[in-house]
Amino acid sequence: SLTDSPVTLKILQNWVPRVSHYFDKEHYTYVGHQIVIQESIEHFGAVVWPGALALSQYLESNQEQFNLKDKKVLEIGAGTGLVSIVACILGAYVTATDLPEVLENLSYNISRNTQNKNMHKPEVRKLVWGEGLNEDFPASTYHYDFILATDVVYYHAALDPLLATMVYFCRPGTVLLWANKFRFSTDYEFLEKLCNIFNTTILAEFPESNVKLLKATVREN
Repeated sequence: SLTDSPVTLKILQNWVPRVSHYFDKEHYTYVGHQIVIQESIEHFGAVVWPGALALSQYLESNQEQFNLKDKKVLEIGAGTGLVSIVACILGAYVTATDLPEVLENLSYNISRNTQNKNMHKPEVRKLVWGEGLNEDFPASTYHYDFILATDVVYYHAALDPLLATMVYFCRPGTVLLWANKFRFSTDYEFLEKLCNIFNTTILAEFPESNVKLLKATVREN
């Protein structure tokens, strides 16, 4: 239940002072790997938001509780790919998804940070929330152990399709980990809808950043 007391954390400054003079690259260190992320100013999805830092940090610190090794992981709204890269480093089979216009930068970041390393090769795929799920990800074939989502809820009209996408991919046994900066009443309305559908726990709060990290699983009847 939501009443269990979540742990209170601070987003650590895990990024390294940049050595390059390019303004568009950020350097992070997670799980002993340096990760270089290229951001893009054209798209919302191509900037590293605080939820991604919070979830990356949490996965790094809680590997026993959430062991991603050899697990099938789907990230929805992967943006720059930071979380997917961290999941790869932790040993997961990762599928990173986002809107078509974000995929080029996403693919670039993921391949540059995972290739020629001892990791399962990640996949990058288009996923428009609520659209063509059964055609592109037929339920008979695709089953994920973890669904990861960060800062997918902000002021926009796509919240119902987002919820439908979470419901579609969350089967019995799937764990949804969602980290989000809470700013608007719509953020809390979405949380309420999530709690009505899933068993939901707040795992951690990052008060300085207004980020909450939630775990949701399907209710077993």
